[in-house]
Amino acid sequence: MITIKDLNVWYRDNKILDNINLDVPRNVILTIMGPSGSGKSTLLRAINRLIEIYPGVRVEGEIYVDGVNVFKARTEDVRRNIGMVFQIPNPIPNMSIFDNVALGPKLNKLVKSESELRDIVKWALEKAYLWDEVKNRLKEPAAKLSGGQQQRLCIARALAMKPKVILMDEPTSNLDPVATNRIEELMVELKKIVTVVLVTHNPAQAARVSDYVAFLYKGRLVEVGSSSQIFTSPKNELTEKYITGRIG
Repeated sequence: MITIKDLNVWYRDNKILDNINLDVPRNVILTIMGPSGSGKSTLLRAINRLIEIYPGVRVEGEIYVDGVNVFKARTEDVRRNIGMVFQIPNPIPNMSIFDNVALGPKLNKLVKSESELRDIVKWALEKAYLWDEVKNRLKEPAAKLSGGQQQRLCIARALAMKPKVILMDEPTSNLDPVATNRIEELMVELKKIVTVVLVTHNPAQAARVSDYVAFLYKGRLVEVGSSSQIFTSPKNELTEKYITGRIG
């Protein structure tokens, strides 16, 4: 689903990513893990071109999503096909739960009628494990939801656009263990319909949910492999030190 070729990213004079090459199959969870400052979030933001909003950033290389070079496609098409969920839940707080999910399909003219809009909102909330909790509260402001519910609402909002890929940048780092568990269960279900790319600094989370793991260190892709291979027999000493807590 995703192919990254010879990707280099600079922020002014600092090289943040150094010659990244990576393939991500369809309908899997690929986790990008590494210590803070290793370039994980930069790599994620390069995939959907969100990196371009930062002044002083320069990008070289190619990224293909479902065969399309994202740097040669329209930005709005790239971000329609690649949803994103951030570290801190960011629903529009004063907008209703329903309207938070409905906003993308309405603005992008993905629906032709109110009934079609209601159907897609319900579908997205169901896929985000949230429908049963909010179906009688759809007109309430999103701010009334708990932190974990707000994060699942953000996932529903992304799903309503029917993306091919969902990028998740530390989506549970501000949640309690119960909410974290719900999001992790949700990610495993989501890979049935989308490809998930997760960023985390938590090796235990990567081990729990990932099909494949990419280990970044100081802007370089040190090792990529199946989750079982990375966590039982890493090939690189840096990977082994990271997952055993000896570097971070």
